[in-house]
Amino acid sequence: MTAATVLPSDAESLRLRRQGRARRGVQALIYHGLVLALVVVVLYPAVWMLISSFKPSNEIIGNVSLVPEGASWANIQTALNGIGGVSFWTFVLNSLILAVGSVVGILISCSLSAYALSRVSFPGRNVFFTLMIGTLLLPFHVVVIPQYIIYNQLGLVNTFVPLLLGKFLAVEGFFVFLMVQFMRNLPRELDEAARIDGAGHVRIFTSIMLPLMQPAFVTASIFAFIWSWNDFFAPLLYLKKPDLYTLPIALRLYVDQTTTSDYGAQMAMAVLALLPVLLFFLVFQRYLVEGVATQGLKG
Repeated sequence: MTAATVLPSDAESLRLRRQGRARRGVQALIYHGLVLALVVVVLYPAVWMLISSFKPSNEIIGNVSLVPEGASWANIQTALNGIGGVSFWTFVLNSLILAVGSVVGILISCSLSAYALSRVSFPGRNVFFTLMIGTLLLPFHVVVIPQYIIYNQLGLVNTFVPLLLGKFLAVEGFFVFLMVQFMRNLPRELDEAARIDGAGHVRIFTSIMLPLMQPAFVTASIFAFIWSWNDFFAPLLYLKKPDLYTLPIALRLYVDQTTTSDYGAQMAMAVLALLPVLLFFLVFQRYLVEGVATQGLKG
């Protein structure tokens, strides 16, 4: 039997290739259809919130239509004018103070604690690290009452101190753990070479660790900023004056169960409150991806 009788003809090969392309095309179509459906489900609440910010309040509740009948910028203007005699920009400034303060405090305190737990040998280091990990299992609501009593006796309620003090004392176990794990992956030879040149812990930390910890810093900054910006419970607990309210607390002012609720203005302020978080993530995401991609090349 010759090879010519075994191999399929050119027409048969062309038919098989076309069938393979058609099969792959159908699979790709199904895959992209499922992904598109998932994207619609995930993005629907955000799209509904954005469109509702242009609707009158009477069209938001009980109306499933996404297309507004009387779209206007009135809700945006109402949100920008503020509420309760407090300007919208006051709420933004308060949120920025807490968010930026949280980022700065977490980066400083948690990086120092992570360096001590990962690169410094001292008695009881593993015990302290275990206790730190144990704080991740402790719900915030367990310690909220004792903390409030202490801050109230110190006269620190109605200030930003209760919301920022813990950030500068490395009480955020998640970020300490994140930086400890990152530092443990850095080569020990860097420390040994620096000690041969006469460098101490301060010089090693500032000149070697900090430049190499950019991916961990960017990741911690993104999480810390978003969590602080969106935090509702802690500011609600410690801030009683309207001029100290953050944006999540200000959103609550538009809903009144006893009188008329301005849902349109609430949706508009929610959209405005979402923009800084989205911009912050988009700006720093590039540095996060670059840092992760080049992490294995450093050191």
